[in-house]
Amino acid sequence: MAALTAVIEELDRRGIKEIFCLGDLVGYGPQPAECLDLVIERQIASIMGNHDQAVIYEPTNFNAGAERASYWTRQCLEDESQKEKRNQRWAFLGRLMVRLQMGKILLVHGSPRRPISEYIFPDDIYTNTSKISAIFERVEHLCFVGHTHVPGVFLEDPDFYSTDELDFVYPISDNERAIINVGSVGQPRDQDTRASFAIVSEENVEFVRVAYDIDVTAKLIYDNPSLDDFEGKRLYEGR
Repeated sequence: MAALTAVIEELDRRGIKEIFCLGDLVGYGPQPAECLDLVIERQIASIMGNHDQAVIYEPTNFNAGAERASYWTRQCLEDESQKEKRNQRWAFLGRLMVRLQMGKILLVHGSPRRPISEYIFPDDIYTNTSKISAIFERVEHLCFVGHTHVPGVFLEDPDFYSTDELDFVYPISDNERAIINVGSVGQPRDQDTRASFAIVSEENVEFVRVAYDIDVTAKLIYDNPSLDDFEGKRLYEGR
């Protein structure tokens, strides 16, 4: 919630009106209900991530900590005493689409091939070129993802450019297909502890980082016996 609030404040400061969330609204953090309420209030268009799916249905292929967090999140939402608010949150999660196509732009959580669960790792450009090739067959122009929490741009060569290599800006070309990972608001994994998101214009994709009060979130995790302390410690390392 601290990271989400910081990002929305920055978007408001920049005058951004149209916001999209690429999934995993809930599943790791200690304030799932508050995050859902804010996203619903701001009418942020969202798609389903694997942790959203795990909370609604069942966690599959999760480590022990992530599985426990999924069950706790589900119970947390169920324990809401206000029936209308409880139903509103579940209805929002239940209506999440697995993909959102807008012209030649595709939004998914994982990949165009498996929108909820497939990871696209930077190392895949060296170790699994056939995977990258098969994924790009489903990309018309731009595809935005977030599943690995590592921001950067994949090209069909195959190639991958980190945000540092791009100087935090990817110039959009009509003749180039790209898969763009926007990183993670609440759990960055590129050794940068700041919340990560991207701003898209007709010309560029700008990668943005915003600092937030990690101590607040980490303490809430440490104080919750149902959440693994590792989920708090990793925030200080960006991994």
